[in-house]
Amino acid sequence: MIDLSTLRPGRILVCQQRQIGDVLLATPVFELLRKRFPDAELHLFTEKKCEPLLRHNPYIDVFHLIDRKDGFFRQLAFYRKVASQKFDLVIDLQQLPRCRMMTLMSGAPARLSFPSNIFSRLRYNCLVVPQEGYASQTKVSLLAPLGIRWNGEAPRIFLTEDERVRAKELLAACGLNKEHRLIAVDSTHRRASKRWPAERFAELMRRLAQKDASFRFLLLRGPGEDEDIRRLRERCLALGLAPETMIAPEPLPDIRLSAACLAEAELLVGNCSSPRHMAVALGVPSLVIPGASGTAWKYPSPLHRELRPVLPCQPCSKTECADPQCLLRVTPEDALTAALDLLNRSGTSHAGREDDNDR
Repeated sequence: MIDLSTLRPGRILVCQQRQIGDVLLATPVFELLRKRFPDAELHLFTEKKCEPLLRHNPYIDVFHLIDRKDGFFRQLAFYRKVASQKFDLVIDLQQLPRCRMMTLMSGAPARLSFPSNIFSRLRYNCLVVPQEGYASQTKVSLLAPLGIRWNGEAPRIFLTEDERVRAKELLAACGLNKEHRLIAVDSTHRRASKRWPAERFAELMRRLAQKDASFRFLLLRGPGEDEDIRRLRERCLALGLAPETMIAPEPLPDIRLSAACLAEAELLVGNCSSPRHMAVALGVPSLVIPGASGTAWKYPSPLHRELRPVLPCQPCSKTECADPQCLLRVTPEDALTAALDLLNRSGTSHAGREDDNDR
């Protein structure tokens, strides 16, 4: 194992392959590397699908985007091309097979990661036991040999002014005006053990609308989730919620425009998925029903809250559960109380958030 305390790298490669939320959570690594090595060139190795949310990030100089659909020989040529950049330091945050391959082929004199198995010392010459806590904190903790510490830095999304304008225009075309208060709702998740029942989201929205008729609900969705949103709308309508209170832009906006729309909201209410990380990155308060998810995904701030019942099995991180009490014990009334408290606590106008989060 080598000593990195005196290293002055000119070119650094960070490997974080996926998923979108995980890659977003790695953005504090770049911010802190830039502060520590202001003259270094910072590169990111990730998947093509993860790049959009990191676009315009001033701390990332070069993206190396792999397409998992490419065949073996095309991927091998990609690794060789990236390795030709001659990095002084490679930081592997994930150790997925492609990250390991990229690290090995880089030939970098300094290769930093965490101990995972008996082969770790063959791939890396600086190993750090990561610090448990918020996911970004854990990633940054690997940089300790470089003299870098986490001081609460949140993930960041850097929106352009044009994207903000387009989002306002899109929401206005969906009926949102200055008198309305926008709440983003992330009701979907591919894992049932991490998905609060849709009927409870509908009941929460009904109760919020009763409290304040100016509330409008932005129904977030990803590719292939249109049917989930249709069923949620039907439940809301059956409960008497007016159609105009629900906003679901058509066609599905790309992820950056979706992020710009989320930035207009006063609050995000949802499951444990990438929108919660986007909310943190955009300065939007969030209320999450995490279900089986672990505790590492909550940013430590009173403006980002989880509703997590105290259970002996919590958190389990299971993908399936026959009796998900971690979800079922969270009632719409619980969520209503927490949502109203967050809305009152934030007390921040959209303009104020823009000034602090023009990202």
